[in-house]
Amino acid sequence: MASVSTYLNFPRSTEEAFNFYKSVFGGDFTGGIHRFSGIPPMDGAPPLSPADKDLVMHIELPITGSHVLMGTDAPESMGFKVTMGNNTHINLRPDTRKETERLFKALSAGGEVTMELQDMFWGDYFGSFKDKFGVNWMVNCQEKAK
Repeated sequence: MASVSTYLNFPRSTEEAFNFYKSVFGGDFTGGIHRFSGIPPMDGAPPLSPADKDLVMHIELPITGSHVLMGTDAPESMGFKVTMGNNTHINLRPDTRKETERLFKALSAGGEVTMELQDMFWGDYFGSFKDKFGVNWMVNCQEKAK
């Protein structure tokens, strides 16, 4: 089912932040805590530094209603610089690739694509962009390519 969630980037403090949110909202992390050490080696990518291997690559916590809070560490060693304004994304989870492509194209028009839509190592079809108003978006579809 299609859904919308909030995605937060932290400079090396995601686990601490999400443990705090968990203490407030209760519940459990959906699927546990995924670490950067779980990323498979990729051609042309520099090796992951030992200091970054235990950082959080992805975490999810259901909060109120059906809303899900998601997050990741965004270390500078991987090219990220977290500042207020770039640390929050609206994450869309459309049901189909066709709808994913429609939303991506329409919302990114006049903006800046930060990652083109592509099949990702975690199995989803994903892309990200900043719209023409400066709002950060991610689209993430679980429908497999035909």
